[in-house]
Amino acid sequence: MVEINAIYEGALRCVATHGPSCATLNTDAPKDNMGKGEAFSPTDLVATALGTCMMTIMGIAAQKMNVDLRGATVNVQKEMAATGPRRIGKLSVEFHIPTPLTSEQQEKLRNAAMTCPVHKSMHPDVQMPVSFHFASKA
Repeated sequence: MVEINAIYEGALRCVATHGPSCATLNTDAPKDNMGKGEAFSPTDLVATALGTCMMTIMGIAAQKMNVDLRGATVNVQKEMAATGPRRIGKLSVEFHIPTPLTSEQQEKLRNAAMTCPVHKSMHPDVQMPVSFHFASKA
């Protein structure tokens, strides 16, 4: 179990503390929802969690293959749903992997990314297209 505590500071801002590490992060409501947009919004953190979780699971798979993924990047574009209750409608995920890999290694990394716990925890109504751009094969 991991405990996260948050305190509301007013003006639509919170400070969350990660129990195990005592690391903190600030949130702010986005500009399009009455906030100042001066920090991650809660839904931005969902997008961040998705991208970093997928990359972390790929990193675990890469370590098992003795592959160094340093320099790999992920870009997540969050779009809120246009209709209905305010919610995330789409999270587009794009990976760029600079490490030359074989087709088999690329497939293992693709499969690993798609098994990340955040990806598996998302509501099925959230569209999540994922693309991978790999350097030339080894």
